Amino acid sequence: MPTEPLLELDSIVKSFGGTAVLSGVSLTVGSGEILGLVGENGAGKSTLVKCLLGIHRPDSGTIRFLGQTLRPGEKEIAGIPQEFNLVNDLTVAENIFLGREPVRFGLLDRKAMNEGARVQLARLGVELDPARRIASLGVAEKQMVEIAKALSVKCRLLIMDEPTTVLNQNEAAILFRIMRELRAAGTSVIFISHRLEEIRAVCDRVAVLRDGVLVSCDPAAELSAHEIARRMVGRELTRMFPPKEMPDSEAVLSVEHLSSGREVRDVSFTLGKGITGLAGLAGAGRTELAEAVCAIRRSRGTIRLNGVPLRLKNPSEAIVRGIVYLSEDRQGSGILTEFPVDANTTLSSLARYCRAGFIRGEEVLRTTESYIEKFRIRTPSPTAQLKFLSGGNQQKVALAKCLDTRPKVFIFDEPTRGVDIGARSDIYTFIRELAQNGVACLLISSDLEEVIGMCEKVFVMRAGRLAGCLEREHVTEEEIMYLATGVQ
Repeated sequence: MPTEPLLELDSIVKSFGGTAVLSGVSLTVGSGEILGLVGENGAGKSTLVKCLLGIHRPDSGTIRFLGQTLRPGEKEIAGIPQEFNLVNDLTVAENIFLGREPVRFGLLDRKAMNEGARVQLARLGVELDPARRIASLGVAEKQMVEIAKALSVKCRLLIMDEPTTVLNQNEAAILFRIMRELRAAGTSVIFISHRLEEIRAVCDRVAVLRDGVLVSCDPAAELSAHEIARRMVGRELTRMFPPKEMPDSEAVLSVEHLSSGREVRDVSFTLGKGITGLAGLAGAGRTELAEAVCAIRRSRGTIRLNGVPLRLKNPSEAIVRGIVYLSEDRQGSGILTEFPVDANTTLSSLARYCRAGFIRGEEVLRTTESYIEKFRIRTPSPTAQLKFLSGGNQQKVALAKCLDTRPKVFIFDEPTRGVDIGARSDIYTFIRELAQNGVACLLISSDLEEVIGMCEKVFVMRAGRLAGCLEREHVTEEEIMYLATGVQ
């Protein structure tokens, strides 16, 4: 235990609707310490963070910060949320300094605000125009704005909830350097991540939550990734990735000379039945390519499904023809958090449940219950609002929604973002089963271990174009990065 506690939690209890989410959690964070906080989806991590940020009030127990009872909205505590908390209609600079805008002679000093935002972004190695609106940014860029926003606030405790899920290795390395600099300056960090090697690399201690109970808190140097995972799930984990196979050579989806703005430039490729990977650095055009194929973005070029040319006007037509897309931004375009689980699950396939203009509610409920069992979704009921589920369980609902359309082509964009290690294995198995059942799967991921572990064939994008295709023994981190950067 740290000798100089900055934060002390004693027997914290929190329940929702009679369901205990935190059960007597006691934990200490030292001054100038990086504490890793891990656990499966629904283990209570986000609820604990919200108690520290003043969003939730514990049912019982005490929280002391700097030796005093924690006040709601404590200014010395800053947080980077798992889901984006940005205003789409404001600029990057306006979001970073929201509520703390610099003024001069009683007026907004936009020049100082833009310069301040540019300094914070440069600290993260990001070249981003402070005057750009958030709505125009990709997910990785939004994540960097969230991080810059948190770092612009002087605080004693910084809470990071899954900050690296959409960052590449270089971006994550910069963030870890900044975390260590904060630690050296006396600022403490609570770092939540499902990437256990990151936890071991950057954290001093690792606290493990399981079903709302603190299982352990030990020095990171004494724990292997396997041991952390075992404590998280309460059992020994089997092999993470299922066996790999080359996708069929016969094309299910053919894309020829596809272009969309400056983000996608003259891209041609084919997908056969099986699993094909799509890698590249942030901004390479991976998501934009997927959106162009699914008619989310306007594009030029030819798309064929089983040899038949498609002229898709909108995403709904793509779904009807058998092409489905799991968005990397689940809350932005993947799910409706104010709707219940069952409504989300059947959202894209609702027409199948309608008879004579009425929705067959019992059929919707049965289908949802089958997906809850299949994906092991932790929810109080099929009719619970999605906003009350953890991020990982929301992701499982998004997967179920896509699967219920009965796709021929399934495009997965960062499918394990914010998903714990146990559920990751379930999702990988699910993708493998889809492929074995004749679905052409395109796996887009910033996690190279994921791409290499799942795919025998990988396309690599760079600056909006396909930089190359790797197969079998050439699917390695070195060769992927060579194509992604153009630097050997």
